[in-house]
Amino acid sequence: MSKSVSLQAPQSANMLVMVAALGYFVDVYDLILFGVIRNPSLRELGVPEDQLLATGTNLFNWQMAGMLIGGIVWGILGDKKGRKSVLFGSILLYSLANGINGFINDLTTYAALRFIAGIGLAGELGAGITLVNETLPKEKRGYGTLIVAGFGASGAVFAALLPEWIPNWRVLYFIGGGLGLALLTLRIGTYESTMFERTEKASVSKGDFLSLFTRGDRFRKYLACILIGIPIWYVISVLVLSAPELVKALGVTGVRPNLTIAYLYAGLSLGDIAVGLFSQWVQSRKKAIYLYLTISTALVIFYLTSSGLSALEFYWLCFALGFFAGYWAMFVTMSSEQFGTNLRATVTTTIPNFVRGAVIPISLVFKSFIPSLGLIGSALTVGLVCLALAFLSNWSVEETFGKDLDYVE
Repeated sequence: MSKSVSLQAPQSANMLVMVAALGYFVDVYDLILFGVIRNPSLRELGVPEDQLLATGTNLFNWQMAGMLIGGIVWGILGDKKGRKSVLFGSILLYSLANGINGFINDLTTYAALRFIAGIGLAGELGAGITLVNETLPKEKRGYGTLIVAGFGASGAVFAALLPEWIPNWRVLYFIGGGLGLALLTLRIGTYESTMFERTEKASVSKGDFLSLFTRGDRFRKYLACILIGIPIWYVISVLVLSAPELVKALGVTGVRPNLTIAYLYAGLSLGDIAVGLFSQWVQSRKKAIYLYLTISTALVIFYLTSSGLSALEFYWLCFALGFFAGYWAMFVTMSSEQFGTNLRATVTTTIPNFVRGAVIPISLVFKSFIPSLGLIGSALTVGLVCLALAFLSNWSVEETFGKDLDYVE
C-alpha cells in the first residue's frame, strides 16, 4: 500500500497544481472580463453615456461585495469541509454565474449575477494555494504556487485581448462559463490534503474566523499579511485602471485602456513566475518581496514624474509595473504558511479578497486627495503610503521558506 501511494503521489500532486492553475486562469479571466466589456454591455442594455461610469462602478462594487463575503464563507468551509470541495464548488458557482451573465437584459439581473460571480471568484485561489502548499514537499511548494499564479494571471491577458477578435460581450461571458464548467471534469484526478484529513479527526476548532481577531499577536500577523499585498492592487486600480485620466495629466496620447491592462497582466504573470524562482534561489519569501517592493517604489515614482512618453513606452512601463507588482502568489503563499492547518484555508482565502476589497478605500482616499494634491500628487501620496505599509508589514512577519506546515493553531 505504502509503495503505491508514494508512486502515485507526485502524479496526483502535479494534477492538483494543474487544476489550481487552470482554475485561477478562468478566475482571473472572469474577474478582468467585466472591466474590459463593461461599457459595451451597458450601452447595449440602454445605459446613457453619461451614466456608464456610475453604473459600471455600482456593478463592480456588487462584485467586490460578493468577493468579500465569499472569501469568508469559502475560507471557513475550506477548514471545516475540505480544500478540494471549496476548489470545485467555487469554480462551479462562478462558471454558472458568468455563463448566465451572457443572457441578461436588465441591470438588476446584471448586479445579482456579478454578486454571485464575486462569491464564486473568492474561493478558488485560496483553496488552490492551500491544497498545493499542503501537498507538495516543503522545499518545492514555491514552484507549485508560482505555476498556479503565473499561469493564472495570464487569464487577464486573455480577457483583455479576446475582445479584439470576439467583440460580442455575451459570447465572451459564455466562453468564461464554458471554460470553468469544462475544468470540473478534472476533479476525478485530484485528492484531499492529508494534513486537512488529520486535522479533521483532531479535537481542535477549525475555520474559526473570529479567532483571527481575538488574539493580538494573531490579528497583527493577519493584518500584516493583508498590508503586504496592498501595493499590488494600488498599481492595478490607481495606476492602470485610472490610466485614461493619468495619461492626460502626464501628456501621453494614443493609449488604449485594454492594452494597458494586457501589458500590466502580462507583467504580473511573468513577475509571479520570476519572484517564485528568485525565492527558491535565495530560499526566502521575505527577501523576494523586499526586492519587488523596492523596485516597485522606483517605478511608481518614475511613472508619476515622467511626461511626454509615447504610447508604446507607456505600455512597457505598465508591463514593468506589473512585473514588480507580480508577487501575488508569493504573498498568498507566505500568508498561508503563517498559520496552522485548522485556520490555513480561512486565512489563505480571506486575505487576498480583503486585499482586492482594499481597492474601495484606496480609490476613495485617492479621489479625496485630488482637490488638495492634484491627480498626480494624490496618486503618488497614496502609492508611497501603501508601499511603506507593505515594507513594514513584511519586516514584521516570520520567514516561512521551508517551514513545516503540519501543525494547528
